[in-house]
Amino acid sequence: MSRRQKTVARAPSKPAISSAIVTNAAQNQIAQLFGQSVQTNPKHNYNFDFGFPDYITFEMKHAMFKRNGLARAGVTHAINKTWSDYPLLTDGEEVHKESKVEALVKQAFKRLSFWQKLKEADQRSRVGDYAGLIFRFADNKPFSEPVDTVPGGLDGLVEIIPCFEGQLLVGAYDSNERSPTYGQPTSFLFNEASVDRKRANNRSFKVHPSRVVIWSSNGTVCGDSVLEAGYNDLLTMEKIIGAGGEGFWKNAKSSPVLNMDKDMNPASLATMLGVPLEQIADKLDEVIAGWQKGFDQLLMLQGIDAKTLGVTLPQPEEFFMVALQSFAASINEPLKILVGSQSGERASTEDAKEWNGTIMSRRENYVKPCIERVIELLQRVGVLPPIEWYIDWTDLTEDTKEERMANALKMAEINKAMLGTGQVAFTDAEIREAAGYIEPLSSSDLLPEDLNA
Repeated sequence: MSRRQKTVARAPSKPAISSAIVTNAAQNQIAQLFGQSVQTNPKHNYNFDFGFPDYITFEMKHAMFKRNGLARAGVTHAINKTWSDYPLLTDGEEVHKESKVEALVKQAFKRLSFWQKLKEADQRSRVGDYAGLIFRFADNKPFSEPVDTVPGGLDGLVEIIPCFEGQLLVGAYDSNERSPTYGQPTSFLFNEASVDRKRANNRSFKVHPSRVVIWSSNGTVCGDSVLEAGYNDLLTMEKIIGAGGEGFWKNAKSSPVLNMDKDMNPASLATMLGVPLEQIADKLDEVIAGWQKGFDQLLMLQGIDAKTLGVTLPQPEEFFMVALQSFAASINEPLKILVGSQSGERASTEDAKEWNGTIMSRRENYVKPCIERVIELLQRVGVLPPIEWYIDWTDLTEDTKEERMANALKMAEINKAMLGTGQVAFTDAEIREAAGYIEPLSSSDLLPEDLNA
C-alpha cells in the first residue's frame, strides 16, 4: 500500500465540527445553540460577511434617500433633468396654433399643478418599487367606491395625490381565476402618515383601483427601485465616511492613557487631589473630563505621565471611489454628473450627451407610458375629451444654439475652401437650417436697412 492508502485505511478519529461536514440535524442544533450566528454553509454568505442586509425594505430605501446625499442625488438628478421642462398635451401631432381645447386643458392643469404632481410621483417611484397617483373627483362618492363618469369635465378633477410605495399598499387582490382582473388589486390602503409625519392632518382611507394610477415601469406594484442595486455601495460609503469622521475626531481629542510612576505614593496623590484613597479613580475621571471640554485646557498631574493613543487612518479615497463608481453604474449616470465638479474637472461633452440620451430614453420608455395611463383614466371618466391626445416634449439631444452656429460656420468654411474648384458643398438654405433658421430670408431682410425705410 502507498502511504496515502495507509492513511486512508486507518481508523477515523472523531471529526471536529466544520462548516463543510455538518448534517442537517447538527445544523439545527448549532443554530439553536448560537442563535443562527454560526454559518454551516461551505460557501460564502457575502451579506453576512460584509454586514449587508439580506432584504431591503421600502423603509430602508426611504431612510437612505432622506439621510444620504449620494442616494438623494441618484434619485433627483434624473428627475430634475427629465422634468427640466414640462410637456404639452396637444390634440394634433404636427406643430399648430394652440386650439381652444388645448388652452382649456392647460388652464386646468395649471390650477391642479398637474405636471408638478406627476413629477413628484416620478421621483417617489425611484425611491420605492413604485409610486401612486390618487385622483379625487367631484363625483360625490367615497374613495373606496369605483368611479364612473365624472360631471363637469375638467372641473370634475379636484385633486391629485402623489404617494410613496409605503403610503399606498395593496389591500386585497382579485383571487377569482375567471375574473378579467384576476391577480390585480381590488383595493388599496392609503396612509399619509406612514412616511410624512410632519403634516398636521394626515389622511388615511381605502381606495378603489379605478381612482389610482400606479407609476412604475410596467404599471404594477412589481417595479424596481433605483436605489436597490447600489444599496450595498451606499452602505459601504457610509461606513467609510463615518469611520473617517469618527477617527479624525478621536485623534483630535482622545482620552489619555495615564501611566503612574512606580515610586508614586497613592496616598500622596489622594491628598493632592483632595479625595479619599478609594475615590482616586473617580476624581481622575473628573479631571480628565474637565480637560476634554476644550482643546485649550491645561492638564497637570504630578507623578503621572499622560499619553494619547493616536490612530493612523489610511487615505479612504481609493476605497470610496470604488463604491462610488459602482453606485453611479447602478443608476446609469455618469460619475462626474452625479458628484458634480471634482478636483477641478467637469463633466465632458461626451458625458453630457450620453446623459441627455439616457434621459430621452427614460422619457420615451418610462415616463410617457405612465403619463398615457393618466390620460387614459381621465378620458375614461370624462375629465378629458375622448380625442387622440399627443404628448409634445422637447428633444434634449438636439444641438444647442452655440453648437448649431458652430456647425453652420464649419459648413461655410468648407464652401470657402472649395471656391477654387467652382463647386460648393452646401447651399445657403442648408447652412441656415444648420444654424437653426428654417424659414428662408424675405426680400426685406436681404435689402439694406436704409432702403427699407
